Amino acid sequence: MRVAIIGLGRMGAGIARRLMRAGHEIVAFDVAKEAVAALAEHGAIAATSLEDAATKFEGQKVFWVMLPAGEITETTIAQLADLAAPGDILIDGGNSFYKDDIRRAKVLAEKDIAYVDVGTSGGVWGFDRGFSMMVGGPAEAVAVIDPILESLAPGMGAIERTAGRGDDADPRPEKGYLHAGPAGAGHFVKMVHNGIEYGMMAAFAEGFDILKAKASDKLPEDERFDLNLPDIAETWRRGSVVASWLLDLTADALARDHALDQFSGNVADSGEGRWTVEAAMEEAVPAYVLSAALFARYRSRMETTFGDKVLSAMRYGFGGHVEPK
Repeated sequence: MRVAIIGLGRMGAGIARRLMRAGHEIVAFDVAKEAVAALAEHGAIAATSLEDAATKFEGQKVFWVMLPAGEITETTIAQLADLAAPGDILIDGGNSFYKDDIRRAKVLAEKDIAYVDVGTSGGVWGFDRGFSMMVGGPAEAVAVIDPILESLAPGMGAIERTAGRGDDADPRPEKGYLHAGPAGAGHFVKMVHNGIEYGMMAAFAEGFDILKAKASDKLPEDERFDLNLPDIAETWRRGSVVASWLLDLTADALARDHALDQFSGNVADSGEGRWTVEAAMEEAVPAYVLSAALFARYRSRMETTFGDKVLSAMRYGFGGHVEPK
């Protein structure tokens, strides 16, 4: 299947490469010419502009926008809407606000252009591990792009099937992706996913902060423990109920640098945590952990702790996120 990938950053390039490896044809465009050239060397069809990308199709066009949420995505989608024809499909695979998806879908539907939002998780590891995807949009359009989604997803792998999940259930979630509902539903589910991620990361950060502080001279001498944090993380990775990919990343970072000196602990937030807390308030649903985790990131920009360095290390590990200056 042929698809144009617009935006070849850390995740966009990984998506393009994984699709090419699966035999799909990629039309590649980015304002950074070197990013386009790098993919062209691996077989992608290079485009010099959005207009040029649109000429690389015969029949139905499929555009996958992989850009930061905000004005650049809004502008790009508006430009592609003018280049698309009835029956074409426009996908936003970034982290857009779900209410923007709902609005865009209505506008594009008037032109008979299908809008699909794909909340995409996997970070810089997605090329090898696969991407977990939460999809919103009309079922007909989602069915058309299903070969793309299945190629990007991790697949069944070695994970055991969930007990009680019948053979009549939708097979896609077991492969790592789902059609969550109409336009906006995909990004809404991904938004809450990232809110939960904030809470899980905060719990690890606070825990390791407590472990490190046990050596403090503020405590009675006989109550101080000089604990080996890399060894603790490594032990927890194996058989513990808190074992997870986030813990794997923490263990890796601590093994490389026990004090995490390369990180300042100035932790950014990319919007999804805020939107999740806003949704909780709109729905009158308590979200103690998620809101506290969000506010902890705000606090880290004024005063930092070792736990904040752990947060930064995890963010760098899964997404290549560099601390704000």
